[in-house]
Amino acid sequence: MLKSLFIRNYVLIDSLDIHFSDSFTVITGETGAGKSIILGALSLVLGQRADTKSVKSGEDRCVIEATFDISPYNMEAFFSANELEYEPETCILRRELFASGKTRTFVNDSPAALNVVKELGNRLIDVHSQHQNLLLADNKFQLHVVDVMAQNEPLLIEYRKEYARYQSLRKELAVMKEKAARSRQDEDYIRFQLKQLEEAGLSEGEQETLEQELEVLSHAEEIKTALYKISESLNNDETGSLIHIREALSTAEKLERYYPGARETVERLSIAYIDLRDLASGIDVRKENIDSDPERLQWINARLDTLYTLLQKHRLSSVPDLIALRETYRRQLAEIDSSGEQLDTLSALKEAARLELLKDASTLSEKRRKAAGLISSRLIDSLAQLGMPHSRFQIDFTAKAEPESDGMDDVRFLFSANKNTGPERVAQIASGGEISRLMLCIKAMIAGFTALPAIIFDEVDMGVSGDIADKMGVIMQELAAKMQVIAITHLPQIASKGKEHYFVYKQDTTLHTLTQIRKLSSGERIKEVARMLSGATLTDASIANARELLQL
Repeated sequence: MLKSLFIRNYVLIDSLDIHFSDSFTVITGETGAGKSIILGALSLVLGQRADTKSVKSGEDRCVIEATFDISPYNMEAFFSANELEYEPETCILRRELFASGKTRTFVNDSPAALNVVKELGNRLIDVHSQHQNLLLADNKFQLHVVDVMAQNEPLLIEYRKEYARYQSLRKELAVMKEKAARSRQDEDYIRFQLKQLEEAGLSEGEQETLEQELEVLSHAEEIKTALYKISESLNNDETGSLIHIREALSTAEKLERYYPGARETVERLSIAYIDLRDLASGIDVRKENIDSDPERLQWINARLDTLYTLLQKHRLSSVPDLIALRETYRRQLAEIDSSGEQLDTLSALKEAARLELLKDASTLSEKRRKAAGLISSRLIDSLAQLGMPHSRFQIDFTAKAEPESDGMDDVRFLFSANKNTGPERVAQIASGGEISRLMLCIKAMIAGFTALPAIIFDEVDMGVSGDIADKMGVIMQELAAKMQVIAITHLPQIASKGKEHYFVYKQDTTLHTLTQIRKLSSGERIKEVARMLSGATLTDASIANARELLQL
C-alpha cells in the first residue's frame, strides 16, 4: 500500500507530505485546485514520462518520493532479479527532475533504470485515470481481464516459455534454410576449389624445403667449385692446412719431452687437427654429392609454380593457409551434404514444439471461454446495481491463424446498455458515463485476483450523479476491504464513503499561487461535502444532507 507521498517544487506545489491510510481515502477540491497535479507527481515517481515544465518556476529541480508498505507481497525475487536493494517492510521510490531536463530515479536510495521503476510501480499500485477508460477498446486489455478471471497466470508463464522456444526454433530453421540455399548455390564452386586443392597434395613445410633445394640446384656448379677450393685449402699435400697443422703438432709433441709447458699446445693442436680433418672429409662427401640435375630442377620449378599460383589465386601467404582453406571447404561440403538431414531434424523439433504450443493454447482457450460466462454474469449484476438494469455484456472469441505470445484467441467485449439494442463493441456504443461504470465494475471484479496493494481512481465517476454515484461509492468502499483505495472525486456521494478525506486547494502568496492539501476533520468534512452538494453558499439543507451522507 501507499503509505506516504512527498512532493517538492513540482508545478504549483512548494512542499507537500501526504500520509495515507490502508483503507478508502478520498481527495476532493474545487476544479483547478491541483488534484490532477498531485496525481501527476505520483505518476512521475512511478516511471511515467517526465517534462521539464514539471519543475516549479524558479527552482532547479523537483523531488517526488513515494513510500510503500510491501511486507505482505513477497517481492524479494523481483528486487533480486533487477539487482535492487531489498527491504522486506518498505519500498521507497524517488524521482528527481532537473530544470535542465536531466532525471534520476532511485529505489531504496539506489539508482535504478526507469523501465525497472515503471515495472515495479505497476506491481505496487494501479492508477486509473479517465483516459484509462480507453483501454476498454483495447483487445490486449480485454484478454488480460479474461485471463485474470480465468486465473491463467501459471499456464501463461509456461505457455510463453514454450512460445519462446517455438519462435527460437522457427528462427533457427529459417536461418538454416537460407544458409542451405546459399550453400547449394555455391556448391559447384566449392567442389571445384576443393578438388584443385586436394589434387595439389599440400603438406606443411614443403614450400620452404623446395625453395632451399631450388637454390642449391640453381647454383650447383658454383657450389661444387667452392667446395673443391675449400677441400684443396685443407688437403693439398704441399699447401693444405692439415699438413701444416700436422707438422706443428709433431713439433709440439717433441718439445713436450723436455718442456712440460708444451702440453696445452699439443692438446689444442690435436683437437684442431681432428676437427679440420673431419671438416675436410665432410666437404669431400658434399662435393661429390653436388650434381646438376636438370629434370629435378624442372620438377621443383613446376611444383613451386603450382603452389605460388594457388597462393596468389586465393590471396593467401603460406601453404598452411591453403591447407586451412582446404579444410574449410571440406567442412562446408560436409554441411551441404548433411543439411537435408539437419533441416529434417530441426523441422521435426519445430513441429513438435508447435503441437505442444497448440495444446497449451487450446487449454488457455478452454479456460477463457469458461471464464467468459462468469465475467458476463458478474458484470451484468454489477451494472444493474449502477442503474443499468437492461445492460447486456458478452465476450466474442475469434481464433487466430497462428499462435501468438498470448495464445490463439482474439477477444472482443460486446456491450449494450439498452434493452432493444444488440451488443456491439464497447467503444462504438457506450457513452462516457456508461464506460466509467463498466470500467469500475471490471476493476472491482478483478481486484481480488490481481492482488495489487493499491488502486487510485481519478474521477472515474465522470458522467454519473445521484443514486448511481452513491452506488459507485459503495463499490469502492467494498473494494477497500480487499486493498487500499484512493479516489479523486467531484461527487459528494463518493466523497462521503471515504474513511479519510483530503482537501486540495490553492493558496495565494505575494509571489506565487501554491497548491496545498490537508486532511479534513469531521466538521470540515461536513462543510466540504455540503459545498459539493450546494456550491459555494452553504445552506442548512446542504449541511443536513452532508451529515446524512456521512452518517454523522
